Amino acid sequence: MATTVVLDADGFDEERSLDMLPAALLETIMTKLDVASLCSLASTCKTLKSCVSRVLTFTPNFHLFNVSLSMETVRPLLFPNQQLSSLKLDCGRLGNSAIDVLARPSLREISLHNCRDFSGDLISEIGKKCKDLRLLCLGSVAEKVGRTVSRGALEDLLNGCSHLEVLALMFDLSLYLRPDDGRIFGLASDKLTHLELGHISSRMMTQLLTSTGQDSGGRALQNVQQLRLSVDCITDAVVKAISNSLSSLIDLDLRDAPLEDPRQLSDLTDFGLQEINQNGKLKRLSLIRSQEFHSAYFRRVSDQGMLFLAGKCLGMESICLGGFCRVTDAGFKTILHSCASLSKFSVYHGPKLTDLVFHDVLATALSLSHVSLRRCHLLTDHAVRNLASNLKLESLDLRGCRNIRDEALQAISHLRKLKVLLLDGTDVSDIGLSYLKEGVWDSLVSLSVRGCRNLTDKFMTTLFDGSSKLALRELDVSNLPNLTDAAVFALAKSGAPITKLQLRECRLIGDPSVMALASTRVYEDECPGSSLCLLDLYDCGGITQLSFKWLKKPFFPRLKWLGITGSVNRDIVDALASRRPHLKVSCRGEELGIDGEDDWDSADIQQHMEAEEDQLEQWILGDEGDVEMEDAEDESDDEGSEEEEEE
Repeated sequence: MATTVVLDADGFDEERSLDMLPAALLETIMTKLDVASLCSLASTCKTLKSCVSRVLTFTPNFHLFNVSLSMETVRPLLFPNQQLSSLKLDCGRLGNSAIDVLARPSLREISLHNCRDFSGDLISEIGKKCKDLRLLCLGSVAEKVGRTVSRGALEDLLNGCSHLEVLALMFDLSLYLRPDDGRIFGLASDKLTHLELGHISSRMMTQLLTSTGQDSGGRALQNVQQLRLSVDCITDAVVKAISNSLSSLIDLDLRDAPLEDPRQLSDLTDFGLQEINQNGKLKRLSLIRSQEFHSAYFRRVSDQGMLFLAGKCLGMESICLGGFCRVTDAGFKTILHSCASLSKFSVYHGPKLTDLVFHDVLATALSLSHVSLRRCHLLTDHAVRNLASNLKLESLDLRGCRNIRDEALQAISHLRKLKVLLLDGTDVSDIGLSYLKEGVWDSLVSLSVRGCRNLTDKFMTTLFDGSSKLALRELDVSNLPNLTDAAVFALAKSGAPITKLQLRECRLIGDPSVMALASTRVYEDECPGSSLCLLDLYDCGGITQLSFKWLKKPFFPRLKWLGITGSVNRDIVDALASRRPHLKVSCRGEELGIDGEDDWDSADIQQHMEAEEDQLEQWILGDEGDVEMEDAEDESDDEGSEEEEEE
């Protein structure tokens, strides 16, 4: 029987059963909680479990992104609920057999990530059953070998969901559609205001927007206000088609990653930039050429193109430009001085951008909150000093700016509103990082110093000396050759509520760091290591089998992502993954997180996860799996003993 202990009027302990409270009262309170909290409650006692089971039959929202559930778990949680209107799930452990559970007529919002094991049948069934759908976001559909998406599935979706306002299909459509199939988007709802496509060919998009007749895509998408596309190549034609056809457009994000340098007739030029924002409504613009596959740039855009663009961007609030190798200070400066309303300014891979761009920034009316200047190698401390004169900065990304040194950090220390500071690959030292204690340290939420090879343990012991209550939640100290366990001890001792800690490729970090983190109590009366949701230890030289004993429950109860070197002991890694199936264990060195880093605008402040405690796993799994983990450890210990005897 579930009980609580209270003090009566005389000061004595008195047990009162939860059964004495009306179930309707408990259930009313529970309707205010999210799904993860409900599952945590259900694991505590039979009374609450019974109440949770009833609440889950009528709760309108089922949102659970940080845990990938199996079919055996999803069905009893979702199936009885006929009033579900919003469903958001990580489908990493689900496939086509779950379609009947996921696609239901009552839904108005569906957001499903990691749909690798689903085929186009998922898309088709959503179109046939979810007639009242307003929002649909599908990620990674049919990425698993043997799965495919047909044109007919997309037609079923667009024909059936005639009230869609937001559509995000985050997978490669060019794998399943012919270039002339773009016209099927002419079937889209005329209520559509947000459209995002994981990848589509420029030719298909151009044809869609310029087609005429009854299935005209341009007319079907005329109310779209936000368009986000990844294409094979950004061209004048696609930019012109978007500008001419989408008269309501407010937000435009275009990105490409060519496999080779585009031909002159199939590339963006100065004249293409002149076509942007013909209707004058655009507030946010992002044009990025990624070097993901090839060292490609917009080689046919010059300062003249920026002059054309500046004339159309007077009301812009956010501009992100990446890969413009011929644009000099004159071009970028024209943009800054023309856009009085600009609050976010980003330049990626700007090889000709120098300090002169920000020389007279004080003479402008700008009030920048987010600035990203990633891989602008010619920038120095002088530029940062000028930028820091804008005391409203909240996010500053200087990753890959090799000439940024301690003097820049001295200026940054006065930015009392700064929440995100990214310094990867800069030339800062321990002394420079110590300047952050002067003012910005109390507001900073995310700090990254990956690859700053001058840093030692000293900057960690200085910053985490426990003298103030920290706001810091995300810390990346990867690839620091001089960082040792002593630095992690300082972090653990401070009790900083870190949710995301990256220590990858720190060769001197080992088991003592894991033990210290596992033993940390961030909040009173909480489990050890309770705040960490992501821990990346990939290629840390001192990690052995001992660390895995501390990665088991009850330690790190909120941990959802773990990076580790698989060769430490493959059996134990597999056993850990089996014991904690909702912990995503990565052994191949890939970056960890929900969706990885957002290359479209990484200066954005990340939304922090409200990670669930492991009561969710306890309720779902019970105690199964402990034996497997212990057996793997025993086998490893036996092997180690045999090796010692042989020696």
